[in-house]
Amino acid sequence: MNTLSYKTVSVNKETAQKEWVVIDATGQTLGRMSSKVAKLLRGKYKPSFTPHVDCGDNVIIINADKVELTGNKWNDRVYLRYSGYPGGQRGTTATELFAKGPDRLLRKVMKGMLPKNKLGDAILKNMYVYAGESHPHEAQKPTKLDINTLK
Repeated sequence: MNTLSYKTVSVNKETAQKEWVVIDATGQTLGRMSSKVAKLLRGKYKPSFTPHVDCGDNVIIINADKVELTGNKWNDRVYLRYSGYPGGQRGTTATELFAKGPDRLLRKVMKGMLPKNKLGDAILKNMYVYAGESHPHEAQKPTKLDINTLK
């Protein structure tokens, strides 16, 4: 048996194969879509996934204003933030975050699904959210991806 062909490949910043992907959020459930996007951003769908390296794709989410929440989650779901001071915990509903901009809601949800360190902050910068159909990243030649085909 040739053991040289079975070596584990560890990707670094220079050798990572990053692609540009467009995802249409029209009619998608927020949590289910976000968990798949988090895996794309992290690079978990790639065979060369390395946990400590930003090896995921750059994701462009269009039509973010048409994302859906099931049940009464628009008013019942509370997203918390904390200032660090006593009594500084504040909560906002999904409706309030969405009113400030659909990108605010998606970033808040996505941040909770990524690592809580510098790598998570760097990965989150690879996500671009737009309320409408158009986006300014045509020069990168992004490929359109159907999020429902991913597991």
